[in-house]
Amino acid sequence: MQNHPNKSQPKPISQTSRYLAVAILEKVEKNQSFSNVLLNETVQGASLTPEDRAFLTELVYGVIQNKRLLDYQLEPFIKKQKKIDNWVKQLLRLSLYQMTLLDKIPMHAVVNEAVRIAKKRGHKGTSGFVNGVLRSIDRDGTRLVSAIENSDERLAIQYSYPDWIVGLLKEEIGIDETEKVLESLSSRAKLSLRVNTTLMKVTEVIKQLQEEGFNVRQSEVAKDGLICENGLPVQSSLFKEGIITIQDESSMLVAEAMQVEEGDRILDACSAPGGKTTHMATFLTKEAGGSVLALDIHANKLKRVLENADRLKVQDRVKVKEMDARESADQLEHEQFDKILVDAPCSGLGLMRRKPDIRYQKSMKDILSLQKVQGDILNSVAPLLKKGGRLIYSTCTITKKENDEVVKQFIKENPTFDLEPVYTHHEELAKSKEGFLHLYPHYYGTDGFFIASIRKR
Repeated sequence: MQNHPNKSQPKPISQTSRYLAVAILEKVEKNQSFSNVLLNETVQGASLTPEDRAFLTELVYGVIQNKRLLDYQLEPFIKKQKKIDNWVKQLLRLSLYQMTLLDKIPMHAVVNEAVRIAKKRGHKGTSGFVNGVLRSIDRDGTRLVSAIENSDERLAIQYSYPDWIVGLLKEEIGIDETEKVLESLSSRAKLSLRVNTTLMKVTEVIKQLQEEGFNVRQSEVAKDGLICENGLPVQSSLFKEGIITIQDESSMLVAEAMQVEEGDRILDACSAPGGKTTHMATFLTKEAGGSVLALDIHANKLKRVLENADRLKVQDRVKVKEMDARESADQLEHEQFDKILVDAPCSGLGLMRRKPDIRYQKSMKDILSLQKVQGDILNSVAPLLKKGGRLIYSTCTITKKENDEVVKQFIKENPTFDLEPVYTHHEELAKSKEGFLHLYPHYYGTDGFFIASIRKR
């Protein structure tokens, strides 16, 4: 956790991490923009030191991850104010976050910077209001979440999630597991790497990265996965040479579950940006006739797939086609693929650790509409699979409505398909009685993920 901003010479207030954070948070809330995209754009457009960049990232993600809690704590201090501009609300949240959830930031620094921002963006009355609120909080302290009697509401506010997410998880996995999931998703995401073992052994990669100053260790979950504790490995020569790529540990299990053989013809029905496409391709050889056909609905995303395939030296085994997977049964030859991956469009709730704004941008209505899309894709690709072939269904979400229910409905509608236990080298990974692999985020600190394995008779 970043504990303090950069202490170099004073710079214009509009170029400080705090000022930029307020602007980003305002856009995220007003326009439903993605914070990671805005952060990247801001970092590229501003002259920030590495310390400033880290502090800016900490502030933006920290406020979004704790928004409901911050609003609960702020409410008694601002309830008499009839109207508060959005940017002022963001500034108060930002300041309260530093006061209560970050270490080693002096109170006077938080207040002084907040007042400077308020003067720059507003007027004397605004800066006086911000100053008064923050000094009252410092004097009186904030109210405790433990005072909330309703357990669901208490969890929703403590971990800052919409009520519907808490209610849905409680219904599916119980209150105790729900709290573990919410707490885990409030922690910082790990940076994980996949080693392209066709080019270099995992042990050799670890040694070279350590020599380059990166603190890395082997993944507990994925055979070819590494966890990087510091720095940006994209700056390593290993990344440029296609020996490592950034991919979450949980998604590396998909290629394992597929049990790829070197001559397989594989369809990746929803492929972009190509992490799983390129992973599966590493197990294929062109000599044996192995290939992956990668579909996506967006041509610009397929360009990313090809770029990744080229960097990872698997371009001779990857082909792309712009297509909506729901139309694949009408456009592609039936029973031509040995293996099919449907890494389906989903709510992405398993990614909330690295994309905290997802929690405020999805609703139960979205879950139900995604259910239909997921089912339509499965039904469309089913005729393309050879008899005896394997179909893997995966998502980066944690709701059974998008996972178990979708797969069970597909099996019910397609009696020539059977469930089988998901294969993984990691035998300790718990599977459900149906053989599904649910990787909840608190198990190993990965993204939340789901995999089902289905065979065509």
